Amino acid sequence: MKTVDYPKTMTAAVLWKTGKPLSIEEGIEIPRLERGQVLVKMSYSGVCRSQLMEVRGKRGKDKFLPHLLGHEGSGKVISVGPGVTKVSEGNWVILGWIKGKGKDVKGAKYNLGDQVINSGPVTTFSTYSIVSENRVVILPEYIPKDLAVLFGCALPTGSGILINEIKPRKNSKLAFVGLGGIGLSSLMASSIFECEEIIAIDVSEDKLKLAKKFGATHTINASRENVTKRVEKITNGNGVDYSIEAGGSIETIEMAFEILKINGGQCVFASHPEEGEKISLDPFDLISGKNIRGSWGGKSNPDKDIPKLANLYKRGLIPLEKLIKKRYKLEEINLALSDIEKKDAFRPLIVFDES
Repeated sequence: MKTVDYPKTMTAAVLWKTGKPLSIEEGIEIPRLERGQVLVKMSYSGVCRSQLMEVRGKRGKDKFLPHLLGHEGSGKVISVGPGVTKVSEGNWVILGWIKGKGKDVKGAKYNLGDQVINSGPVTTFSTYSIVSENRVVILPEYIPKDLAVLFGCALPTGSGILINEIKPRKNSKLAFVGLGGIGLSSLMASSIFECEEIIAIDVSEDKLKLAKKFGATHTINASRENVTKRVEKITNGNGVDYSIEAGGSIETIEMAFEILKINGGQCVFASHPEEGEKISLDPFDLISGKNIRGSWGGKSNPDKDIPKLANLYKRGLIPLEKLIKKRYKLEEINLALSDIEKKDAFRPLIVFDES
C-alpha cells in the first residue's frame, strides 16, 4: 500500500446527538487502512430519506454516536488496504450500501482530538471516506460522476423491485405510491416491460409531472383525490396487479395494499417508517389473495446490476439527470435534509469536487 499523498485529515458532517443538526467538523484524523478497506476521495454524495430519519431520531436508540452518515456516492480511490483486489488506486468508483463482491469489513474509527468518531462499512458525508471493499463498484465510463450516486441506493433498490422481484407480466397494471428517488427509479424501470397501466401517486404536482414524462399513463394527487376510487375507475373496479410503495409512511404502505386486486395482487414496499409504527391490514384482504412484502435493496447485486442499469441509461431508457434537482455544499447538508423533509427535492446532491 502506498503511503505517499495519503491524506492526514478530512472534513465531515457528524451526528453527535439525534434530534440535533449535523455538525461540520474539520481536522478529523484519517486512520491507516486495515485489511479489506478502501480510501476514497469523495466527489459527490446523495442524501436519502434514511439519513433524515436517523438524524431526526426516528430510527430508535442510536448506540453508535457520534458517527458519520451517508450511503451513496462517487469518488476516486486514493489507497487500498491489504487484501483488496476489486479496485485499485486511481479507479473511479460508486459507493453504495448494498453488499457486493469483496471483503466485508467493519467501519473505520476516526479521531477528532480525544473523541472517537464511528462509521459504518460505507459513509459518504465527508471529503474522504474509508469503506469496505464490498461497498464499491468501478464506475462505468459512460456514467457521469454526479449521476453515479443514484447507482448507490435509489436506482438499484427502485429498479430492482421491478427487475429482480416483481418481473411484471405483459399487460399488467402497476401503481407507484410515493415518488422520491426510489419510487421514480422504479417507475422508470417499468419502461422495459409491456405494462397496460402505470399509475403514479404522490402529493407533489412536480413529481407527478415528472412521472408523466417517465411513462406514467395516469397520475393521482393523493392530497386532492380519493386514491382508491380513482384506481378503481382506472382499473374497471379490479385494482392493480402490482403496487410499489416508497412513500415512507404507514399510510402510504396501507394505501398501496388497499388498491391491489384480490386473488394475486402484490404489494412490495421499500419504506422504513418511524421506529415503533405498525401497519394495519384487513385480514380478509389477505385471505382473499392480496399479498404484501418488504424489499431489501430490490434484491440487487451491485456488481451484476450496476452495469445492466448503466446500459439502460446509455440507451436512454432511464433519464437519471431528471432526478437531480438541487445541489448543495457539505456545509449545507442540514438544508438538504430539510428539503427532503419538505418534499422539495427528489435526491439532493452534495458536491465535494467536480474535477
